[in-house]
Amino acid sequence: MNILVVRTDKLGDFITALPTLYVLKNHNPSNKIIACVAPLNEELAKSCDFIDSVIVDDTKNSIFSLVQKLHKEKIDASITLFSNTRVALAQFLAFIPKRIAPATKIAQIFYNKKVKQRRSKVEMAEFEYNLELTKALFTNINLHYPQPLLEVETKKLSTKKTIAFHVGFGGSSDANLTLDEYTKLIDVVLQQRRYHVVLTFGPDEKELMQTMQSKLQSKDVEFYLSQGGIVEFAKILKGFELFVSTSTGTYHLASLVGTKTLTFFADSLFASPKRWRGVGDINLQKNIILSQSNKEEILQEITTYLQEF
Repeated sequence: MNILVVRTDKLGDFITALPTLYVLKNHNPSNKIIACVAPLNEELAKSCDFIDSVIVDDTKNSIFSLVQKLHKEKIDASITLFSNTRVALAQFLAFIPKRIAPATKIAQIFYNKKVKQRRSKVEMAEFEYNLELTKALFTNINLHYPQPLLEVETKKLSTKKTIAFHVGFGGSSDANLTLDEYTKLIDVVLQQRRYHVVLTFGPDEKELMQTMQSKLQSKDVEFYLSQGGIVEFAKILKGFELFVSTSTGTYHLASLVGTKTLTFFADSLFASPKRWRGVGDINLQKNIILSQSNKEEILQEITTYLQEF
């Protein structure tokens, strides 16, 4: 059976789709699992051994280019984890026989199997909502998946045990510490003299890196600008003892490869860890909800955690 799974949004969102792709392949290894992804997630999708084929939906191209790609795969069924009119219509025009999606948005008219999910109620995590959709195709499917889900080689930046801080967020998070607050926490770790400290930055965060270099110019800190792609960055993340960041794609990537995380979330149900916790082992995730009303108490809690880590 050729099964298409569609998730064409950002890095963290796509990572929440990976357990779904795994369980579909595990249910019957003869299934051909096809992932439809945004261009930025192509490399990560191709690195997963439970994904057999990758379709890249570049929205710069016409919808008919996507229809052609879908039609070529001879898809028997599709599961769209997060829909929009473009991907919904493309599947309809590609004559995919069984098209499954949550019963939300106008785009649902193009699907012939709609599943009611009230994700706004946040009764489970995003990746769990994604997994639940597979039951519309296989009622007896096993939703268990291994943790870590993505096995990569470890690339260490230092021979010492390392705590990494990722201060940026690319606009995909609703809450974060200020750069000065991060600087104070980095000092807390350095004072312990137990860990090497690395600051990581995305390929488009060179200016942010320079800002942090000016704030920490007299400190024994390493700065890493990720320019080798997502999979290479995942190998770097695997080598850290702890990864400190806001709830953004890099956090989800760290959880995916089994790294311990300390993560900051906004004080709202929709943006909370209840909805957006990582796909990795929950025992490796320390999730902090940031609230302006008791910011000092929260910062003290984080400080204590780093002192005792």
